[in-house]
Amino acid sequence: MTTILVVDDEATIRDVVVRYLRRDGFETLEAADGQRARELLEEHSPSLVILDLMLPDTDGLALCRWIRRRRSALPVIMLTARSQEADRIVGLELGADDYVTKPFSPRELSARVRTVLRRSEYETDRPERIELDRLVLDASAREVRKDGAPLKLTTKEFDLIWFLARHPGKVFSRDQLMNRVWGYTAAFDTGTVTVHIRRLREKIEDDPSHPLRLETVWGVGYRLAP
Repeated sequence: MTTILVVDDEATIRDVVVRYLRRDGFETLEAADGQRARELLEEHSPSLVILDLMLPDTDGLALCRWIRRRRSALPVIMLTARSQEADRIVGLELGADDYVTKPFSPRELSARVRTVLRRSEYETDRPERIELDRLVLDASAREVRKDGAPLKLTTKEFDLIWFLARHPGKVFSRDQLMNRVWGYTAAFDTGTVTVHIRRLREKIEDDPSHPLRLETVWGVGYRLAP
């Protein structure tokens, strides 16, 4: 059974989110503050975390950073207020896989949970491996190595580079990447793609300011050089 950890200090929001998630077949864990969230993450192995940015004892950004240090591949969806645009960008830079702005539709949030989980799952009975010069991508291990050393990628960073590696040299717009990697067909904020591209470059390029592998095709989109 897939377990979702819901972290929000507002009991009403937790209750609504938990009710919808359980209706869709998920098990749930609840935390009203960062301390309890850390305890639950150490005691259990949830498949995804829904994390509010504003918590009474810490902020969601600090907790997201703590999660990334311990479980780099654990998907995180952040809940933010519409006025917290800067925090949303920072959250994505820290490795959040998605965000939902308050007030939100519980049905939409549940759909995004399913989308993030689906995009982060790969078949393990049919290992796939892609070698691109100094990079080696392993789908079964969900691992990328550069010059033999493993890179610490988030779930969505791996999903993005794996998708681009499956289509070397092909250019994809931000809208196309939002659709193919994130699974969104509506007009969501494509700045998410830009943030993840920048974070990937910092990990796979020798000089991120002059990328040779993950290229920008100005006015069109991005491609992974073959």
